Amino acid sequence: MMNYRILGKTGFKVSEVSLGTWQLGSKWGDPFNKEVAFKTLEAACEQGINLFDTADIYQDGLSEKTIGEFLKGRSERIYVVTKCGRGLNPHIAEGYNAENIRRFVFNSLKNMQRDCLDMVLLHCPPSEVYSKQEVFDTLDALKREGHILNYGVSVERIDEALQALKYDISAIEVIFNMFRLRPADELFDKAKAQNVGIIVRVPLASGLLTGKFTLETTFGKNDHRSYNRNGEAFDKGETFSGVDYATGVKAAQVLKERLKTDNLALSALRYILMYDAVSTVIPGASSPEQIAANAAASALPAFTDEEMKVVREVYDEYIKDQVDKLW
Repeated sequence: MMNYRILGKTGFKVSEVSLGTWQLGSKWGDPFNKEVAFKTLEAACEQGINLFDTADIYQDGLSEKTIGEFLKGRSERIYVVTKCGRGLNPHIAEGYNAENIRRFVFNSLKNMQRDCLDMVLLHCPPSEVYSKQEVFDTLDALKREGHILNYGVSVERIDEALQALKYDISAIEVIFNMFRLRPADELFDKAKAQNVGIIVRVPLASGLLTGKFTLETTFGKNDHRSYNRNGEAFDKGETFSGVDYATGVKAAQVLKERLKTDNLALSALRYILMYDAVSTVIPGASSPEQIAANAAASALPAFTDEEMKVVREVYDEYIKDQVDKLW
């Protein structure tokens, strides 16, 4: 049974557990499979999921195109959050200008065969972009013109999120999980006070919080869990939430034991939903089975005070010194 929350000032009533589509239609690094993608989206709808999070660069535009095609055949209201900016090469602040932002938005509209985007987020832009009034003026103009209903930011760092709150944003997408607790301490209350929705990404720390990985687990060479462990390709925090792999494996095992759970992934998703500032959490899924497993978190009983304390203790003991001040 899926529960729903309001996504900040958008007024959208969205599923607590939604779908991130970075890996839609494939496993990380594998070729795109449209049939698998459609089945995954179908499975999401069957679970009551009504928000898909995508980006113009995911699968080189195939994620947006497939979602657009899929939605043509649906009668229910499904919200799509897309992101723009990471297609810039080089990815520098100067590239975030009125001309490019307009181009990105119109490309996404074309990809998804839509007249108006529900929500567009700046896709983890360089920090300087949060001081560029032109960027947010352009988004305001696109909103007035009816090309987008809402806009927001996807951030790497807490200070960027706090800067973004100066503008008329509707949502912030941020990494938050049992291995990244700082947003709950420094961001959530401020966002809630301004009625800005929180979309949580990387909720399972790239799979570490499934508790299924060991020191012997291997990942494909095109999987960011192989090639981006130290931030070689993009921000290190996106891979394993910035946690050293061996430390993460150990901490996940400790969490499993202290929380007395056989399904750490579900517990990790439910933990995120304990925070009422969170509008939705967007785990990815490469198969319909994963969707059903993730969606079940919405119906789980709340954490006890003792369980909440366990998460904080494990974080303080194993993780905090590695990540807390970096993001």
